[in-house]
Amino acid sequence: MNADPRLYVALDLPSIEDAQQMVDRLGDAVVSYKIGLQLLPLGGAEFGQRLKSQGKNVFYDFKLHDIDATVEKATRSIATLGADLLTVHARPDVMAAAAGGRGKSGLKVLGVTVLTSLDQQALDDIGYYLSAEELVMRRVTQALDAGIDGVVSSPLEAAKIRTQVPDGFLVVTPGVRMPGGDKGDQKRVATPGNALRFGASHIVVGRPITAASDPRLAAMAVLENMRA
Repeated sequence: MNADPRLYVALDLPSIEDAQQMVDRLGDAVVSYKIGLQLLPLGGAEFGQRLKSQGKNVFYDFKLHDIDATVEKATRSIATLGADLLTVHARPDVMAAAAGGRGKSGLKVLGVTVLTSLDQQALDDIGYYLSAEELVMRRVTQALDAGIDGVVSSPLEAAKIRTQVPDGFLVVTPGVRMPGGDKGDQKRVATPGNALRFGASHIVVGRPITAASDPRLAAMAVLENMRA
């Protein structure tokens, strides 16, 4: 079964060595990888460059959130690494700054709308009194106004997002689980195939693949579900 570039495997692992071993185990079943906050302080950016040199797609999940000038400069620096995707928090000024820092590079900037680990009670506790869907849609509108390339949302909001955005706008969905799989700390989830049917352009899958006894076989099951 050929790899599908829409599947990003999250390398949320304790070391670069562990991440490289996972990439080796997955082999040609996976061509796209997400590198997040667990690996970035350990040389994750350099590891991402190594993956790019091997023909892989790389998603840096920095979730930038700072003053405009800092976000713009950080995005400009990250754009020099040759990555494909970068996350920032979906605050209007942050997204606009990242769009400026991205410039004419090939880097695609994604605004993180509402984390898939948050349910309505958690949002209420934080002080957001909109529903998760209402908050996501407000941030989608702000992402379009800021001129970035897409958003990160749960699969459950993807269908409504698709009705509000132009073709080519990216909707990247974590919170993807296989049928009957353990949700872990995720609250708003869907299967790989349903996430794509709902309108996701890309899906992110971590533990269902990386924690499996046979990660390659688990990745192939995800690909089968995507194509079913």
